[in-house]
Amino acid sequence: MYINCHTYYSFQYGTLSVEELVQEARRCGVQRLALTEINNTASYIEMLRTKGNLEVAVGVDVRNEAAPQECLYIMLAKNNKGFECLNRFLSYHLASGKPFAPRAPEVQHTAVIYPLGRCEPETLRPNEYIGVGLHQLNAYQRLAARRQMPGRFVLWHPVTFASLHHHTLHRLLRAMHHNTVISKLTPQLLARPNQIMLPMEELRKRLADFPELIRNTEALLESCALAFELGTDKNKKHVTGSTASDWDMLVTLAWEGFQQRYDAANPTLRERFQRELSIIRQKNFCAYYLIAHDLIAFARSRNFEYVGRGSGANSMVAYCLGITGVDPVELDLYFERFLNPERSSPPDFDIDFSWKHRDAVYEYLFSRYGKDHVCLLGTHVTYQSRAVLRELGKVFGLPKNEIDALVHEPERYRHNDHITELICRYAERIHNFPSGLSIHAGGVLITELPIYAYTATSVPPKGLPVSHFDMHGAEDMGIYKFDILSQRGLGHIRDSIRIIKQNRNIDVNINRLSEFKNDEKIKQLLRTGRTMGCFYVESPAMRMLLARLQCEDYLTLVAASSIIRPGVARSGMMRTYIERFHAVRNGKTYASIHPMMDELLRETYGVMVYQEDVIKVAHYFAGLTLAEADVLRRGMSGKYRSREEFQRIKDKFFSNCRQRGYAEPVIERVWYEIESFSGYSFAKGHSASYAVESYQSLYLKAHYPLEFMVAVINNFGGFYKTEFYLHEARMLGAQVEAPCINHSQYQTIIAGTTIYLGFVHIKGLETRLAQHIAEERQHSGWFKSLNDFLKRVDAPLEQTRLLIRIGAFRFTGKSRQQLLWEALLYFSQGRTRTPAPELFDTEPADCPLPALERNAVEDAFDEIELLGFPLCNPFALVSPVQVTHLAKDLPGNAGKKVCLLGYVVTVKTTYTVKGEGMYFGTFYDKEGQVFDTVHFPDVARTYPFRGRGFYRITGKVAEDFGVYTIEVQHMEKIPMLNKHTETHFVEDMPFASAD
Repeated sequence: MYINCHTYYSFQYGTLSVEELVQEARRCGVQRLALTEINNTASYIEMLRTKGNLEVAVGVDVRNEAAPQECLYIMLAKNNKGFECLNRFLSYHLASGKPFAPRAPEVQHTAVIYPLGRCEPETLRPNEYIGVGLHQLNAYQRLAARRQMPGRFVLWHPVTFASLHHHTLHRLLRAMHHNTVISKLTPQLLARPNQIMLPMEELRKRLADFPELIRNTEALLESCALAFELGTDKNKKHVTGSTASDWDMLVTLAWEGFQQRYDAANPTLRERFQRELSIIRQKNFCAYYLIAHDLIAFARSRNFEYVGRGSGANSMVAYCLGITGVDPVELDLYFERFLNPERSSPPDFDIDFSWKHRDAVYEYLFSRYGKDHVCLLGTHVTYQSRAVLRELGKVFGLPKNEIDALVHEPERYRHNDHITELICRYAERIHNFPSGLSIHAGGVLITELPIYAYTATSVPPKGLPVSHFDMHGAEDMGIYKFDILSQRGLGHIRDSIRIIKQNRNIDVNINRLSEFKNDEKIKQLLRTGRTMGCFYVESPAMRMLLARLQCEDYLTLVAASSIIRPGVARSGMMRTYIERFHAVRNGKTYASIHPMMDELLRETYGVMVYQEDVIKVAHYFAGLTLAEADVLRRGMSGKYRSREEFQRIKDKFFSNCRQRGYAEPVIERVWYEIESFSGYSFAKGHSASYAVESYQSLYLKAHYPLEFMVAVINNFGGFYKTEFYLHEARMLGAQVEAPCINHSQYQTIIAGTTIYLGFVHIKGLETRLAQHIAEERQHSGWFKSLNDFLKRVDAPLEQTRLLIRIGAFRFTGKSRQQLLWEALLYFSQGRTRTPAPELFDTEPADCPLPALERNAVEDAFDEIELLGFPLCNPFALVSPVQVTHLAKDLPGNAGKKVCLLGYVVTVKTTYTVKGEGMYFGTFYDKEGQVFDTVHFPDVARTYPFRGRGFYRITGKVAEDFGVYTIEVQHMEKIPMLNKHTETHFVEDMPFASAD
């Protein structure tokens, strides 16, 4: 009876979850309804999964962006074909940006319902109806008396809320949508408060005089039904044209790879190989493997670097096909993690490409398999606790400083007054509401039927269609994603090899993992945590973890790549792993949870580190089947925790463990470890793939450090800002120069040990000009002067000023003031901006100028303005401050109080289990040496960070397995010098060498 039901997937409008809508239908005795989200089809799969006996039609509530409160019409799919046609219609408008016409076009196999008054009954097509609201019954009665068309009217009572309380949530969502305070919302921007589902008995009473509305509505809903079997394979069926030829191709390619990589006569290896192939065939995963192989073949044909990872990295067949580069036999990867006879979905293939190449890979997939059959996977952005507090603070009109305080310490400030109480209460209610569609990090869907058979698509700025359902919906439907990801690590490896060839004329082969594992320079970088710039191991937390483990081998790095993940760290298992690691290394024993845990997880000292550890423990320790264990692993993603299936398996886990006689504390602890980490950890093959790339980065940094750092700078997107990669290069022996019109390129380059910053780093410099300078220099030779530059390059005065202020003309020997005067004189004489060759190459005579004074501090401040950082030692820009120690003194002062002056590198804000904010800081001192700090909640609250710059830090030195940090007790920000302060610092304050 309800043809216009919304959930909170009608973003920033609806207030009901899908499950709540189903519960409302049951409460009200509703047997049929239509799910019609506003301009999207995001929720229907979840509805099909949770509806039970409820009969559900699916459609769209069509509205224009310019008037989001006004429904033009509802379009319902009569059947699957109608759903595809509806999705095509909706996708076209969302992609083109064209507004919807007031009258729907003819869309096959659909029904269209207009609100009363939108169009005349005589003009309706056979599939069109007019909807009558409960508040419009009198108008309908008058209209029906004049028009003898009773079969064309249906009941239209929208459902958006469960109660008047939900209408308040709706008002808050609409205020957030319109970015306004709630008091300024007009009724025209809101849904009617009566959009609540009524019990069928009450609805029939209200319509007692209009039985035709009930009949027509029920008949309409009965005529609309989708026939989807959830969980069945909807993916591309064949690559070669048939199942048989796909199988032949897969076996041929895999066998060729097997012979190249393994001893083909080894019966154990052959048995695993044949077993994998048998399961792949049994589960109809042939095409999935062949599509991944075809993509890799394309990448190789274009010389694109790639890394294959994910749970598929546990697969011998994937290794033999070249999809992954990790040998699952060598690493003893758990076969059942990625593939077992009870698993319904194929293994995950996450394939990383350089950020420069991913768009080309996308283009290949869309052209290879057809644009109607490929789309990017969507995701639903949700309101998280602090974000929704900030948005609600604005909606209630709080000042920014009060919003900031509430966001950072909600428990402390929520009781300030009734407004903050309301904000916090509604934030808890809106938490995890979806707020809109976005793009999954790398998921690509390739379907046998057109993608529109399952979803409408939106086209965000990236320009490729994106599904309205997310990864959970895709998995429920039976559509399996390929993760095509981009990362900067592959880019800096590729660029390093090119730069090394240019600068040293050395060809580097980075595909020598077995040699890298024994490289002493790499071991030294790992042991000391000096890994800035290296893929996945450069963050402060990872640097300190490597140093605590004194990591110097591949397997330890593989483990570290997983235990650094949030769940493992927060649960205390990272700490346990480190302690047991050192205990074993020193020949000591440790207390384990249970002997079987030690037996199952011998390599990781009884600690669950990898995703497959969940399956091992659930299967062998708790006696769950492999299928149940995999549901348990996937269920830790958060969204699945509410599913009945997951709860049933959790209950079985506990009952099985009790039947096996385990002590209750042991059961509780094992479950806690499963619950706390599995949603965040990596599969071992995934970690191993990351570790291979880390080793490649480490090799380049160990042997070609300056070229490597230049490559990192040019790929951007690392953990640190450009300033600190330049600092690292300087510590490694580089001389860093500002952009120069006679040396620099658009990107940063290196000549010998001198690094010239690229023009791309100058804020405000036009890309066209930045690229043209090097082109003109290559074509016509070095620039001789500012005048020569202006005659040859089309650079307006403001752009020329930027180049002068950054020192790009320092080769002339003239001061920046002098050059600025020359530029002003050049443009004041009406010189043409169009470069043209001159008959005689003459320079204008120097004009007499008054003495123009300028100091190095002014130059540094210009660099800060134009680059974002100074090129000098930044400690030259701060007045002398009394301190007691430098970073190098920390090891000799464990447990003692120290005072240091530090320049902020990075700050990580985190929160305790009580929701209190705290910081982890990274600084370097005047000698350029890095040190790390911990700011516990009381200190973080009393002495907060106040932006970039210098801080005097007082605290106690803490030591943990050879890693020294400062537990901060007091911190104050130290101001920088005045811009016009005279100083001589370039010679007086050199950086200390890193060696």
